[in-house]
Amino acid sequence: MPGEVFLDWLKREGRIVVVGASLAGLRAAETLRDEGFAGSLTLIGDEPYEPYDRPPLSKGVLLGRATPDHTALPRRRALDAEWRLGVPAAGLDMAARRVRLADGEEVPYDRLLIATGVRARPWPHETEAELDGVFVLRTRDDATALQKRLSAGPRRVFVIGAGFTGSEIASACREREIEVTVAERGSAPLVGALGGVVGQVAAQLQQENGVDLRCGVMVTGLEGDTAGRVRAAHLSDGTTVETDVVVVCLGATRNTEWLAGSGLGAGPRGIACDAGCRAFDIRGIVTDDIFVAGDVARSPHPLFGYQFLSLEHWGNAVTQAETAAHNMLCDSVDRRPHMWVPGFWSSQFGVNIKSVGVPSMGTEIIVSQGSLAERRFVGVYGYQGRVIGAVTFDQARWLPFYQHLIETTAPFPPKFPTVDRRPEGQRPVSADFPDPSVPSHGPTVTLSGYSPSDRRMSFTPGR
Repeated sequence: MPGEVFLDWLKREGRIVVVGASLAGLRAAETLRDEGFAGSLTLIGDEPYEPYDRPPLSKGVLLGRATPDHTALPRRRALDAEWRLGVPAAGLDMAARRVRLADGEEVPYDRLLIATGVRARPWPHETEAELDGVFVLRTRDDATALQKRLSAGPRRVFVIGAGFTGSEIASACREREIEVTVAERGSAPLVGALGGVVGQVAAQLQQENGVDLRCGVMVTGLEGDTAGRVRAAHLSDGTTVETDVVVVCLGATRNTEWLAGSGLGAGPRGIACDAGCRAFDIRGIVTDDIFVAGDVARSPHPLFGYQFLSLEHWGNAVTQAETAAHNMLCDSVDRRPHMWVPGFWSSQFGVNIKSVGVPSMGTEIIVSQGSLAERRFVGVYGYQGRVIGAVTFDQARWLPFYQHLIETTAPFPPKFPTVDRRPEGQRPVSADFPDPSVPSHGPTVTLSGYSPSDRRMSFTPGR
């Protein structure tokens, strides 16, 4: 069937399946309808809930300011879609164009969008992970269970991992006047995402707010009592912390296992796709009927050396989903690339933290505005003589300016003067990122090389 004829038929009568009832899945479905798709639309999700917003789970929900069942994402329009919720996808037959569900049913498609996202990495010791009082935080059910336990007034909460999620949980605990210990194998909180210079600022922030912060240590084991409730965490420095709640924040695992043997270029790093969101197969050949969007995708970006990037960002999920949906209904000449500049935000201990670009690529940092000591500043990251990223602490209004510098490959260090640049910002210093071969908690951008079929990766838990 010629291309134009096929696209006309697809828009009128075709079957599009979205695997992942997520933010990306919902926005893609809405865009498909907005752009004239009138055929059969099916959304498949492993949770029993329609798409909901995840950022409030570690913020407002844990503070009791919102309930998990009030985090549903607003709808832009009516979808006229079939929702297949509570049954995960279990396999993909690319030749027959069918998605197999865990209950054995098969769903046929003419075009497929995969937006399965990520899940929280569990504590690696199964018997310890099953102790009463050991939690992860990713889903609505996770937030419901943890919020209920925090409301019961635990003696102490023990957080494993000081990335963004772990730090936000610690912040919520302190705001609720709950004692909290945070254990981080790196040198400081947020070190994997923002480097050691900014990480030290985050460490001071936690300590001044009463967090018992333990850096440079691993958790060697969790201990339970005779009733199967967690009672203590043992650390690599020989110390023991008594606790009745443990929250495991070891990062995320991309939901790609269901694609094993399918022939797609999918693995622990995510699903490789081109700039138009079309998935690669294991031979590095792009497909025309399978697209990818959101946290599970890894795609090349010209601003960052054309390396494949995996982004766990709210804004990226939306823009990539909209691009994928547009391209699913277009001929090749009308397709557009997904070139969103990464952006991320966090709120913790009364400070608003925002970043743009890929700070973790940076080898140097300069404080171009404000002061680290006052925790109100702009830090600019440099890589090979150009601006590659920026982070702000309570200075978010300047981010669009620094995003422009990144997009225009402006030189580093920045040449312009600023009225509030302090002596500490006169020259760059090492950004002090940890060795990339050593796992750290919290990077929201992962650079994963150049090969679309590369599925090699190992994980050593930050215990």
